[in-house]
Amino acid sequence: MPEKLVLPLQTRTVTGKAIRQLRASGQTPAVVYGRGDDTQTVSVDSRELEKLYADAGGNKIVGLKIDDTRQKNALIHDVQTDVRTGHIIHADFYLVRMDEKIKTEIPLHLTGESTAVYQQEGSLMRPIETVEVEALPGDLPENLEVDISVLDDFDKTITVADLKVPTGVEILTAPEEVIAKVEPPRSDEELEDLEAPIDEAAEMPEGTQEDQEVVTEAQETVKEPEGKADGADTGQ
Repeated sequence: MPEKLVLPLQTRTVTGKAIRQLRASGQTPAVVYGRGDDTQTVSVDSRELEKLYADAGGNKIVGLKIDDTRQKNALIHDVQTDVRTGHIIHADFYLVRMDEKIKTEIPLHLTGESTAVYQQEGSLMRPIETVEVEALPGDLPENLEVDISVLDDFDKTITVADLKVPTGVEILTAPEEVIAKVEPPRSDEELEDLEAPIDEAAEMPEGTQEDQEVVTEAQETVKEPEGKADGADTGQ
């Protein structure tokens, strides 16, 4: 069994506008909750958090050591990232018991090659990229593999029901949900239709263009109220 990743945290009292200074000092604000415990506000070294999240994602058990207290098991339940830099600016840690099942999302990892893609020039479609599962924390897989080599024509699909699931893991996502399929390439006629310029007048519902002309004409005939123009430039 791989060694559990451990992340040291510090109790945080900083809130509000002071959070910006906390981040500038190399710390990321976070919260720890779950398992009936009170929510704790904490901070974590930003570099260590980024590294751990890259390794653990959201479905691998990590050990949290808050100040000098006993280590607790948790999942990284959610992270918020900066839209410009991609760096984590906030994290939620969810405490778990190893003997209690939890629900979480597991990513789908595609393997193999589809002949319908590289030989028949089709486009691979992925309607979903994760599935919801329920399992004991220690039984959670890092991902579920999906072999797309079975997609050798445009009529075949891979659904949730086709997934091979480890013992102790129950999939909660509907079995008929499509995971992957290949759509045929567009015909020359379809591509021409997509590239053709849109005639806005032709797209208007019948009567719309005439109504617009009537409105325009009405606007052009509107006169200034008497006396309005005379005092327009007086500054009063």
